[in-house]
Amino acid sequence: MLKRSLLAISLLCALTGCSLDGDDGLTGPQGGQGAAGVDGQNGVDGGDGANGENGQDANRLLDINLVGRAVLNAQSPEGAAEIVAYQASKKWIYAINSSGDVAVVNILPAQSFDSAAMVKNNEGIVTATNLTSAITITLNDHTTGDANSIAIDENNQILAVAMASKTVGEAGYIAFYNIAGDAPVFIKNVMVGALPDMVTFTHDGSKVVVANEGEPAGDYSVDPLGSISIISVNNGAIADAATMLDFTAYNDKQTELEAQGFVFANPTGRTINGKVINTTVAMDLEPEYVSISKDNRYAYVSIQENNGLAVIDLTDNSMKLMGLGFKDWSNLTMDASDKDGKVNFQKYPGLFGMYQPDTISSFSYKGANFIVSANEGDGREYFFDAANAADCTAKGGLDFDDKDGCLAYIDESRAKDLTLAANFSYLNNDNDDIGRLKVTIVKGDADNDGQYEQLYTYGARSFTIWDSNGLVVFDSGDQIERITASIHGSAFNNDEDTNEGDTRSDAKGPEPEALALGKVGERLFAFVGLERMGGIMVYDITNPFDVKYTDYFYNRGTTEGADITGDLAPEGMAFVPAEQSATGKALLIVGNEISGSIAVWEIALK
Repeated sequence: MLKRSLLAISLLCALTGCSLDGDDGLTGPQGGQGAAGVDGQNGVDGGDGANGENGQDANRLLDINLVGRAVLNAQSPEGAAEIVAYQASKKWIYAINSSGDVAVVNILPAQSFDSAAMVKNNEGIVTATNLTSAITITLNDHTTGDANSIAIDENNQILAVAMASKTVGEAGYIAFYNIAGDAPVFIKNVMVGALPDMVTFTHDGSKVVVANEGEPAGDYSVDPLGSISIISVNNGAIADAATMLDFTAYNDKQTELEAQGFVFANPTGRTINGKVINTTVAMDLEPEYVSISKDNRYAYVSIQENNGLAVIDLTDNSMKLMGLGFKDWSNLTMDASDKDGKVNFQKYPGLFGMYQPDTISSFSYKGANFIVSANEGDGREYFFDAANAADCTAKGGLDFDDKDGCLAYIDESRAKDLTLAANFSYLNNDNDDIGRLKVTIVKGDADNDGQYEQLYTYGARSFTIWDSNGLVVFDSGDQIERITASIHGSAFNNDEDTNEGDTRSDAKGPEPEALALGKVGERLFAFVGLERMGGIMVYDITNPFDVKYTDYFYNRGTTEGADITGDLAPEGMAFVPAEQSATGKALLIVGNEISGSIAVWEIALK
């Protein structure tokens, strides 16, 4: 079995000083959401609880096995399997395949798995396959553009596909298909906002909610509004038009939002390519991902680059915004350099993390709603065409690259390229401590004197549970990076497309991105996919106030200098409950962006 659960637990306990059977300390309180202060610290750094009885946690250990695998477009796999969905009625796996010239969805039957085919290579990694695509939906036959997301409603047997225009600023569409028959049948397109990046159904199938990211053109000549689209479905009949929500009501509230922990990064005031840039709040906010509350009342929308959430009450489409604040790294440790040649965890007072979640999910505990976020982090970097460096400078660009073109805007810098205030005197600010770390330039110099009193880095190298007030209930702290360092040694913080350890320490570390929640037995687990390392963390979140690290598993080679193998860069995941699975046990279906592979893991309680 491709996992290291007991080793991971023992190593984690060695790092944190916990007892194998003991309970972690409770999450500390977080201050009110007004000022963008520091979130309360989680139990990782609190005192350990009293030791439990031996064997108390045994029921939280999982039996995890790779039972199915497919590689789409093996000749050019990158982008062939990013976002996945599962149709329980047929036991079909759906995957967006964007690796070719046209956008398609591949459908793979998953009624059975030939486990004998899952043979490991000399490194213990499975590269074989036992699943194949049986049906291909050629999306551009009915809808122009590129596919970004898919969702399935079992109530009405409908497939929804988010299709983005290839022209910046133009509206996208949700393409709907009837999937009740032997093959999908196109129903209609419904227009939504610019760059629909994620689509999902409410649990009862009565609504479709879409996050329209609305990214700008490379020179900011076009910067569409970020928006949220809601499409009604009445007894299986899909509305012809979407209800559109945007953020124009917040255009005069940027200071208030920043005080809550929102971040705004754009070239407002500069002249680029002959145009004076004036980016509003509504243009700058870019919705990323949607999760629906268990009672179907609320849609939670991550606004990744801006470090916030939107909460939509679907009974009346009213909306509120919640800034996520910042994670204080002063009592946690990270490896901040890719050039120090070692596993090098240090504490950095004055360093903060912007959570900037990508995937989010939600669940209910004692009748209250909780949101779970994978805190990937994301900066902004935009290029446009220029003939050469002189042309780029003349057009207001910042730098010229032969490959990417003229740099219009970037919000990141290496820490060593900034002047740090006296409170950072404990650092050399070089390759051996924080110098290589990528941080934002739009926060940290509060008095605008050219010296940074605080540094803000991208993502939180963690996953977080939030309550409906936007308060931190649990954050995994520095556990993910420390566990992967213990398991992988010098290969930790590897990149997604090369076998060279420590290459991502300066830039978001293991990069938690994919996320799925699911019940195994009576326990609720969070599965957190690490985009760069390729592995998946498992936490028992049945009680959000008593979260337990459970397991870590992966199918990726890490031998330095060897060709990269296995499943690389988990981008999207779908959890299948045991009662909907062909094996009678729960499944986790993972779409891996770089390897173009779909991995199916069977999960059961030991």
